[in-house]
Amino acid sequence: MRCLVTGATGYIGGRLAPRLLAEGYEVRCLARKAGRLRDVPWAARAEVVEGDLRRPETLPAAFEGVDVAYYLVHSLGQAGFEAADREAATHFAAAAARSGVRRIVYLGGPEPKQDGGVPSPHLRSRAEVARILLASGVPTVVLRAAVIIGSGSASFEMLRYLTERLPGMVTPRWVRNRIQPIAVRDVLRYLVGAATLPPEVDRAFDIAGPDVLTFEQMMQRYARVAGLRRRVILRVRPLTPSLSSYWVGLVTPVPNKIARPLVESLVHEAVAHEHDIARFIPDPPGGLTGFDEAVTLALAKVRDAEVETRWSTASGPDAPAEPLPSDPKWSGGTVYTDVRTCDVAAPTSALWRVIEGVGGEHGWYSFPLAWSVRGWLDRLIGGVGLRRGRRDPHRLQVGEALDFWRVEEIVPGELLRLRAEMRLPGRAWLEMRVEPTTDGRSRYVQRAVFLPRGLAGHAYWGSVAPFHAIVFGGMARNIARGAEHATG
Repeated sequence: MRCLVTGATGYIGGRLAPRLLAEGYEVRCLARKAGRLRDVPWAARAEVVEGDLRRPETLPAAFEGVDVAYYLVHSLGQAGFEAADREAATHFAAAAARSGVRRIVYLGGPEPKQDGGVPSPHLRSRAEVARILLASGVPTVVLRAAVIIGSGSASFEMLRYLTERLPGMVTPRWVRNRIQPIAVRDVLRYLVGAATLPPEVDRAFDIAGPDVLTFEQMMQRYARVAGLRRRVILRVRPLTPSLSSYWVGLVTPVPNKIARPLVESLVHEAVAHEHDIARFIPDPPGGLTGFDEAVTLALAKVRDAEVETRWSTASGPDAPAEPLPSDPKWSGGTVYTDVRTCDVAAPTSALWRVIEGVGGEHGWYSFPLAWSVRGWLDRLIGGVGLRRGRRDPHRLQVGEALDFWRVEEIVPGELLRLRAEMRLPGRAWLEMRVEPTTDGRSRYVQRAVFLPRGLAGHAYWGSVAPFHAIVFGGMARNIARGAEHATG
């Protein structure tokens, strides 16, 4: 059986693909850029096809010969995400029907309740995508999950950082709304099992864990599992979802553009109203994973640096995806560069270890206050900020987020190129190279590149250039010293 996984560069898709492979399925992944999956551990066992769900002419090759097609993409956090998701789902459904796909599987959100309230745009869009896929003429299974608890998920990191960083907090009244979270391992189990459902199954199912909790109870139980003191929580009326999302964006690594739809979804209760899925995919012998166990498992993955995927891995179509242009393309235009070179009394392997460890908890090796201020400023104007951190403290992969950068290219032992994703009046990259020298030591070459956009871009570079000697110069020197220190 051949399975097509869309969204394989995202949080769920990046975990589902290797599990399908482990079950013996052939796996084909659809990605806008095939290179985004180059470094994942299972890449050699899967087929990767380039295509874009918003460009239907790119889809026939991806759907050819496919038995089961997984729809695991969304445009959450992007401008006009409802229209983008509608368009993508329509093209996906049409391509599946034309290609003779036998089964569509979609992971959506809870059904918006008809309680007189206005459903969040996020939930409304998820429900619309479900309707489009169910109307495709292809047998479709829609799995409706509320909050997913797993290492690296946006919901889990929002819960984790709010609880760990705030021993006392003022919260909106919706923290008393009931939620039925589900462990990511159970979500993946349902997704894998859905591939073999009989063709007459063509409907939506609620999937959820065994515990029904309020968000307030989830924070208190997280604190207990993590060994923290009980949190002091004061509920007040004036905190709207919009204000709450700004607070979440400031306190947690989840930026406001993603925090807002998540928070708006919590305004309505999200409790499963049926467990019909068990008729087709029985509960495991020990039962579904409880909330406390799910948190324990997630924290163990974080502690042991075994986080497979993170919410920040995915990048939307409106993200600056253009690679660093080659030098000839700069002719006739303006490019600003800052180049630093250091001879390092250490072998290339030691220097590379320091380079690959940049960012996250290790920091950026120079003037921490300047990097922190830049991150806070980016948050205030709606950017991702500096606190996305990194998935693994030692290893990087092409395509994953690294604070307010994204790994554009990595050649182990030689080159790390990062593309800026902070809000800028232009496009920016940071390159770090390792070059061997004839005496068995190494040379570190660091290059910052900025392509300005309009007058604002030129003004921006002029305003930050005076600080480059401190920030970029200090970074180069400290990376060199770190490598030398590591070799004694």
